[in-house]
Amino acid sequence: MDLDRVLRTYGDLAVRVGLNLQPGQRLLIIGPAVNGGVSLEAAPLVREIAASAYRAGASLVEAIWGDEALQLIRFTHAARDSFGQFSAWLPQALAAHVDAGHALISVYANSPDQLKDAPPQLIGDLQKAASTALRGFRDRVGRNQTNWTVVAAAGAGWAAKIFPGLPADQQLTRLWEAIARMCRLDGPQPIEAWERHLSQLAARRDILNAKRYTALKYQGPGTDLTIGLPLNHAWVSGRSATRGGVAFVPNLPTEEVFTMPHAARVDGVVRATKPLSYGGTLIEDFAFTFEGGRIVNATAGQGETVLRQLIATDAGAARLGEIALVPHGSPVAQSGVLFYNTLFDENAASHIAIGSAYKFTMVDGETMEDEAFEQAGGNRSAVHVDLMIGSQELDVDGVLASGGVEPLMRQGEWAQPV
Repeated sequence: MDLDRVLRTYGDLAVRVGLNLQPGQRLLIIGPAVNGGVSLEAAPLVREIAASAYRAGASLVEAIWGDEALQLIRFTHAARDSFGQFSAWLPQALAAHVDAGHALISVYANSPDQLKDAPPQLIGDLQKAASTALRGFRDRVGRNQTNWTVVAAAGAGWAAKIFPGLPADQQLTRLWEAIARMCRLDGPQPIEAWERHLSQLAARRDILNAKRYTALKYQGPGTDLTIGLPLNHAWVSGRSATRGGVAFVPNLPTEEVFTMPHAARVDGVVRATKPLSYGGTLIEDFAFTFEGGRIVNATAGQGETVLRQLIATDAGAARLGEIALVPHGSPVAQSGVLFYNTLFDENAASHIAIGSAYKFTMVDGETMEDEAFEQAGGNRSAVHVDLMIGSQELDVDGVLASGGVEPLMRQGEWAQPV
């Protein structure tokens, strides 16, 4: 693998397709919310992104750096009652950047096991503090107030988690090879390949929007769930648009079509099919029971304390804000790799998200006041966390306005071609 070529191509893809960066825009590069900054291991990709952004006409590119080791030092030495504190300046800086119409890239390279030995209570306290402090920023992103995208860079800890059987000197290379395949960087014309892929996703989106389903029914091992849909829900595919009309792709890779559920119309049980890497800790073998839209019971084989703290963040954290359909035949699923990273794993399986709904998944939702959005069925929360529930054993039915039911997915694949 020619890593230099992969990095240049990924940088161009992030800027030209992911962001569709406009001349004169500033660009800010950040990392996961808890760290705030992008991992130092991602520096080679960050530099390629910056170079591509300047070629596209960016007026200024900045990066906020984060160090995982520094985070661990906090857990080792900081006062136990101090984990409810978060940066005093970062939330305001991020909000101001978005308010000015500038672009944003999040780069993930962090180890899924970063906080595996940290006390779960402190992890929960830190996650809640970060989510609460960054709520205003997240709300702006949820309204597509500017163009933004999320990409990934290989890191040593992440690579070791995915490929533990390989020699250490091969793990990082193997992860970069996987990222290149999943992001279509390994072909002769990646930009053109992405345009074809996005067109196919848009065609599926249009079919779903024409159906006007009132609910979806999920059946699979440990799953028997009905999710109601708001009257004016809107299915969205890989490409979105800012309120100013700039088209962009929020996630690279992306294989999903998604919309918002009605926050008060979710009933039944659902079992996750993949672990969740949340803020440096793993939550595995978990399940929820919903009644009237709300999680009334949550269990996990590992990480249950952190999971329960997550859904107790605020009133909306125990309700759904997104449902997404992903065929089992997606390249990420077919790779057979469990990435322990939501950016990739959510594109291997249909998923749901607890917490805040994106206003752009409701017709004219971006212009709605919060109260009107909630009355229409939208959920609001300081968190938005994706949970994978899809597999080759999942069936999904669409409920029509007439009351009829028709197959939407069978054994994890689309029941009807585009």
